[in-house]
Amino acid sequence: MVNVSLIENQIKSLELPIERDHFLRTMIRELAGTLQDVVGIEQAEGFLNVVGYRTGKHVNQQYQNALQLSNLSREQVTAVLVDWKRRIQGDFYVIEETDEKIVLGNRRCPFAEQVEGREAMCVMTSNIFGAIVADNLGYARVELQDTIAKGAQECKIVIYLKPSEVLDEFTAQEYFKG
Repeated sequence: MVNVSLIENQIKSLELPIERDHFLRTMIRELAGTLQDVVGIEQAEGFLNVVGYRTGKHVNQQYQNALQLSNLSREQVTAVLVDWKRRIQGDFYVIEETDEKIVLGNRRCPFAEQVEGREAMCVMTSNIFGAIVADNLGYARVELQDTIAKGAQECKIVIYLKPSEVLDEFTAQEYFKG
């Protein structure tokens, strides 16, 4: 006869790298990877665009409610972007902030090693940033110039605050206040 209690205790005492945060990052990585593999990176980015944009609207509302404001200034928006990423274990910092653009760097992705080779996951950052910036400042064009997902040491994200007829060589996503 097998002692169930002994087996349960043996299993419970195992030192395994299994916990909620890692599990959820792995799930998102596998979802993004499956989408990339099945429908291609462009379609995968399309699906993740929707998720990111909706999440951005939600995050923006949380900060506006907490600050008791219906609209944030550029300086507040920049602080919110950096703070939000800090809260989810990213390491974003301001490289440049002007009336024309906000440039952010990032030394650590919130998805950690799970983001490597999963470029579609970066679309969520673009959409969340785009939703927050556009909802408060009216417009955003987000360029993911460098990303850890593509093998860079750090991310570099440029958020243009005014529309331009001349687009840089980097691809970008535009967002408008809805």
